[in-house]
Amino acid sequence: MVILNKIYTRTGDSGTTALSNGERRVKHDLRIEAYGTVDEANAILGIVRSFCEPRHRAIDAIIFHIQNDLFDVGADLATPTSEEEEEGSALRVQATQVSWLENQIDSLNSDLKPLRSFVLPGGCKVAAQLHHGRTVVRRAERLAYALAEIEAVNPAAPKYLNRLSDLLFVASRYVNELGQGDVLWVPGKHRLGAGD
Repeated sequence: MVILNKIYTRTGDSGTTALSNGERRVKHDLRIEAYGTVDEANAILGIVRSFCEPRHRAIDAIIFHIQNDLFDVGADLATPTSEEEEEGSALRVQATQVSWLENQIDSLNSDLKPLRSFVLPGGCKVAAQLHHGRTVVRRAERLAYALAEIEAVNPAAPKYLNRLSDLLFVASRYVNELGQGDVLWVPGKHRLGAGD
């Protein structure tokens, strides 16, 4: 159980912060960057939910579920793995959480027409914020994989982030009138001589 009764501790004033195991790292450490970016993505999803209207009830419920899971991802990335780690001793993202995202993607995507081009980020306010969240989740994924090159990382954590960015893309199309409000990229549209 987490108890937060004092918000500032001054322990980070030296430019370091503590991982969940008590180990101190510099605040720009790749592990800190990875789970900090997960936190940033979660904050954007909070903005997404604030824009949701009654017609977005299904997306709002999915995002609420994801926000809780993103704390699991952050806790996972904030806890270095070790060969001596006993199963269940640390909060780790599980394959079932990744599968849940895949099921949500398949369900939402079944109502959408196939794309013939890339989608320009935007549309309604909820869709635009979902696109913003998608790009930040992609950054978190890149950081998690970069971390995995130098330290052990639970492979389900970056996999979760990969599927989440896909889900946010599909969700953005879903709230954009099932893709009808999407604006598609026109390659080379404004190149010299291409016309408008």
